[in-house]
Amino acid sequence: MMRRRSLVTASPKQGSVFFVGHDNNPTIHPHTHTLLTPSPKQVTENHNHSKTFKPSSNHNRVNTLHTGSTVQHVEADEAVELDVLWTKMQEEAKLDVTVEPFLSDYYNTSILSHNSLQTALANHLAMKLSNSSLPSSILSDLFVTVLETDKSIMDAVKSDLRVVKELDPACISHVHCFLNFKGFLACQAHRVAHKLWLQGRKILAVTIQNRVSQVFAVDVHPGARIGSGILLDHATGIVVGETAVIGNNVPILHGVTLGGTGKVSGDRHPKIGDGVLIGAGTCILGNIKVGDGAKIGAGSVVIKDVPPRTTVVGNPAKLVGGKNSSVKLDKIPIFTMDHTSHIADFYDYCV
Repeated sequence: MMRRRSLVTASPKQGSVFFVGHDNNPTIHPHTHTLLTPSPKQVTENHNHSKTFKPSSNHNRVNTLHTGSTVQHVEADEAVELDVLWTKMQEEAKLDVTVEPFLSDYYNTSILSHNSLQTALANHLAMKLSNSSLPSSILSDLFVTVLETDKSIMDAVKSDLRVVKELDPACISHVHCFLNFKGFLACQAHRVAHKLWLQGRKILAVTIQNRVSQVFAVDVHPGARIGSGILLDHATGIVVGETAVIGNNVPILHGVTLGGTGKVSGDRHPKIGDGVLIGAGTCILGNIKVGDGAKIGAGSVVIKDVPPRTTVVGNPAKLVGGKNSSVKLDKIPIFTMDHTSHIADFYDYCV
């Protein structure tokens, strides 16, 4: 289970922490309630090593930078950041091998023999998803082609790694996440499948979805749109429908369904905003909207829109504080990973 971490915000000199909403407008600081605008530097560590979480921006959003030189500069910085992450992962792998020499061949095949995160990820996914009739060599070629030609996917991979490392206390290192967290691997396989789906290669996309479902017990339709900075914690039993949309910086625990009601066709699945926390065993059904920064309590069944920065709990889910006086969260849930705040507002007694 997730436990609360101390995630502090940066000082003005260190840069602002912000969430980018679906309309690309500045949003409200989770602690001070003041409007924030993007800052080039969004994450720092203070001297006592408390961590500041850097929300990611949606890799599918339109780049609003106007000059070619500026765009090239940003892309160069992102490429350097990706290289730095890959170098760090190799260092982590070498350290792991010194601690556990038994795993040296595994780490060499998965990490140390590769020149880039793209090729390592392609190879690792291929090994996990292959079977006797679907060789790893074919899958690896397919995955590496997509990952090396779509920069936005690799930006999302980088954000996912960072978020899992920052928010999941069970995550030992970036390499630990990369090799062993099936939620992370299922999410990256979906990104490849979604790219193929958009290219009209739907049969191949669904084939990858099927293998992911069989191997990782995560069933995300390749048509579903997923942002960056995604944490699928434990991941077993997650189901996401074809027309679902998930924003940025969204932690989703095991046993979650983003499904339809069974009564409509077409656009029939939930739309999840940025920074939403979805508790274990939750069902969110129908073409409804969960607003930015909302929190869905574990085991809830949500069938109506959820306002931003509110909490809903129960079956059927109800707003904590009631419809007319709902309790507004003072912090974006992903900053705290707090599943139990305001519990006294809807339970008089808890076992």
